[in-house]
Amino acid sequence: MGKIIFIDVDGTLVDYENHLPESAVEAIREARKNGHKVYICTGRSKAEVYPPLWEIGLDGMIGGNGSYVESEGVVVMHQLITLEQCKHIVDWLHERKLEFYLESNNGLFASEHFEEEGEPVIQEYSKRKGKENAEKITMKEAFPDMIYGGELYRDDVNKVSFILRSYQDHLDSIQEFPDLQPGTWGGKGEIALFGDLGVKDITKAHAIDQLLNYLGAKRQDTIAFGDAKVDIPMLEYCHIGVAMGSGGDEIKAMADYITDNVDQDGLYNAFVHFGLIE
Repeated sequence: MGKIIFIDVDGTLVDYENHLPESAVEAIREARKNGHKVYICTGRSKAEVYPPLWEIGLDGMIGGNGSYVESEGVVVMHQLITLEQCKHIVDWLHERKLEFYLESNNGLFASEHFEEEGEPVIQEYSKRKGKENAEKITMKEAFPDMIYGGELYRDDVNKVSFILRSYQDHLDSIQEFPDLQPGTWGGKGEIALFGDLGVKDITKAHAIDQLLNYLGAKRQDTIAFGDAKVDIPMLEYCHIGVAMGSGGDEIKAMADYITDNVDQDGLYNAFVHFGLIE
């Protein structure tokens, strides 16, 4: 068997304006021709994996930061937030007047005022990632298929993201939801922009372990690519961990190798470096 390659999406496969470099597409297609398997391993739910990503040619995906595993069309694992947990989350966020969206394989379902309150937060997120004209990014560009006005009490939710008014909201979520996995994104510590809540004890590393068991594959044949703190367990688990040049300091400090930025052919160059393609 060839290598099994796991690639984060946002900030790794695509940049933070959702541009997919042609060199990354070429690298993945050539690697698969050479007998390697390629999976995206992302915080996105399946509903956010739009056709251009599938059209690259992939062997499957890990979604929801590890709650969902699919290989060649077969669902290997899918762990969901329960309906009762979802009701608890939605009611708590409404009480605190925090806007949010539910991440499901069937779609993204936003709270009542997420569109208007979320736009400046997404613009700040893009600005921190060094993107030009970040102040002009709209919610429709960031979340093209977001559903507004949909049912919010759901039994098909992978995780929930919510806008932080302060870091205390995240700390309070840890106390309120001991049965769930709390996290943040958009930064670290006090500069985090979003909180999130997912299935307890789920990580990208756990999902990869489940997939390898299904495939009958070994860790020594794995290579992971990421750019953010949430990707660190994945890079630690896999035999080789590669950080993007545009990634955060923490992941670059622990990676086995640092490649170039997303938009500077980072994936392609790393694939060549490790002999996945010529």
